[in-house]
Amino acid sequence: MTPGRKTVVLADDHQLVRAGLRSLIEDFGDYQVLGEAQDGEEAIALVLRLQPDVLLLDITMPRLTGLDALPRIKQASAGTRLLIVSMYDSADFVMQALRLGADGYLLKDSAAVELQLALDAVTSGQRYLSPAVSGTVVEHALSHAADTRPAPLPPGASPLTPRQIEILTLLASGKGMKEIAYDLGLSVKTVETHRAQIMERLNIRDLPRLVLYALRQGLISPDQT
Repeated sequence: MTPGRKTVVLADDHQLVRAGLRSLIEDFGDYQVLGEAQDGEEAIALVLRLQPDVLLLDITMPRLTGLDALPRIKQASAGTRLLIVSMYDSADFVMQALRLGADGYLLKDSAAVELQLALDAVTSGQRYLSPAVSGTVVEHALSHAADTRPAPLPPGASPLTPRQIEILTLLASGKGMKEIAYDLGLSVKTVETHRAQIMERLNIRDLPRLVLYALRQGLISPDQT
């Protein structure tokens, strides 16, 4: 293990995919691949033994699928961030992965630079969604509005401070933590604290529902998502 590098485990049933991911990740310089698994059971065992910073997890694998393995992996290593890397771009797969605890969802046909962005985001405590799926996630949330509707607020009332509303608006518009911090002249840690407080006050635990809340409150328009 190289000091200073974040550690990664790969779980995919195709050897060529794993080899390609390993080569790309190690070329980034900030990450070190500790091991590879070819099915969900192997992934759980590797994560339990190695406790990596991040696991790249495919959905379709033999013995145990990525989605079936996901909650067990979260239990085995609460500190490991989980990035789904899949060919499936349907909102159903993305939403199910997020509900089960995935920290990000990356499509396999993404560019190498997007893989680095996804790794940087999830290892710094953020969520990451490929741009190609973020729109379908919002549409899915809107189509299931009755299931995700926040508690109605009294007229003129808001559980958020003006600063939190400002940060929520930027988050829902697709900006990352560093970009928001730069725009507002705040530290990244301060923005992350505000985000945690926003989620706590709204009782919302994932980005798609935050976007839906911002849409309903008129903070953003659909073409900003």
